[in-house]
Amino acid sequence: MDSIALMDNVWIMLCAVLVLLMQGGFILLEAGSTRMKNAGHIAGKTIFTVGIASLVYWAVGWGFTYGEGNAFIGLSDFFFGDYSTAEEGLVGSVDFFFQLMFAAIALTIAFGGFAERAKLSVYILFAVLFSAFVYPIVAHWIWGDGWLADLGKQDFAGSTVVHLTGAMGALAATILLKPRLGKYNKDGSMNDIQGHNQVYTALGVLLLWVGWFGFNAGSTLEVADAFFGYVALNTQLAAAAGAVAAMFIAWALSGKADVPTTLNGALAGLVAITASCAFVAPWAAVVIGIVGGLIVYFSMKFFDKAKIDDPIFALSVHGVAGVWGTLSTGFFATPELAEMNGGQAGLFYGGGFAQLGVQTLSVVACGVFAFIASYVLLLVCKSVLGGLRVTEEEEIIGLDLSEHGSYGYPESMPGSEKSGA
Repeated sequence: MDSIALMDNVWIMLCAVLVLLMQGGFILLEAGSTRMKNAGHIAGKTIFTVGIASLVYWAVGWGFTYGEGNAFIGLSDFFFGDYSTAEEGLVGSVDFFFQLMFAAIALTIAFGGFAERAKLSVYILFAVLFSAFVYPIVAHWIWGDGWLADLGKQDFAGSTVVHLTGAMGALAATILLKPRLGKYNKDGSMNDIQGHNQVYTALGVLLLWVGWFGFNAGSTLEVADAFFGYVALNTQLAAAAGAVAAMFIAWALSGKADVPTTLNGALAGLVAITASCAFVAPWAAVVIGIVGGLIVYFSMKFFDKAKIDDPIFALSVHGVAGVWGTLSTGFFATPELAEMNGGQAGLFYGGGFAQLGVQTLSVVACGVFAFIASYVLLLVCKSVLGGLRVTEEEEIIGLDLSEHGSYGYPESMPGSEKSGA
């Protein structure tokens, strides 16, 4: 293996570890955004579902995504075990590890819609089914030389493949699980169930932000021309613009610079730039981030009014911003970068509606498939497990105690002083 190939493999392995670190960001973000009585549960389920996703992706997910098959699904390379080395390019096992991390992130996003009310057994079974039959099929269509790839679909690091797919799983869950107890009153009014720790959510977002450089810049898959630096620049600008735009729109319309909105604005900017980071100029990355920050604010308000209880705001941050990020390449892709990375120039660079049409088709096709497939698989879980949701009593006392037998914060919970904790 020559020195350049070795550097490529070291770089992608490092980026894979950065993407794995994003799971720590999700733990803090989700735990901080929910109530204290469910914090341990959220942290624990993230770890074991990453474990499940890893095993399932190794067994069948990689094969369905990248195996030889047809335009809709791969049908080979199951139980991945490629230990070969190559003179140039990525070693198979390094490529596998990097792609596995993306599959695990999509699953974690989907689980945002389950928070504070789903049975532990549902997490387990859905993790297996989603990792086998939902994410890999969408990934094959776009990244595995499937039918959308043939059309020239642009999704450099996964606004559609990872974020929209995960968000559609979350939407199916929120619909079937229904709102948390106490979220909505009989007269239709809403109660604001606040998360217990904004410091956790802020630190979680920062960890995600750092990990995103593995996500986006790592998707260059090489170091030869240092193009990863340009991708990182666009990523940083979009995240910054999203955070600032979200803070100012919340401040202007509510009179308060709402912290959760600011944090979600940063994430929306990151999600939005994920598809287009290799296709657009830096000024466009700023615009993409600003729009992401604005739409996440209005989207959060919309879902609340629609009585769709989404505790982690997965639908707004990953779904709506994922749609915008996918479409943005159809507007802003430059001719030079489109030629370099695949696809056509965007509408604003004289490319017409061709690329925008492909991007729109991919949003509809992947979104509809991921939602319907997730919905059906959740119905399977409901039938097999005798329901999706914990009992009212279990939800009231919290999933830490009802599902795991101990609280994440034992000294802070009622009765702990009596037990000598």
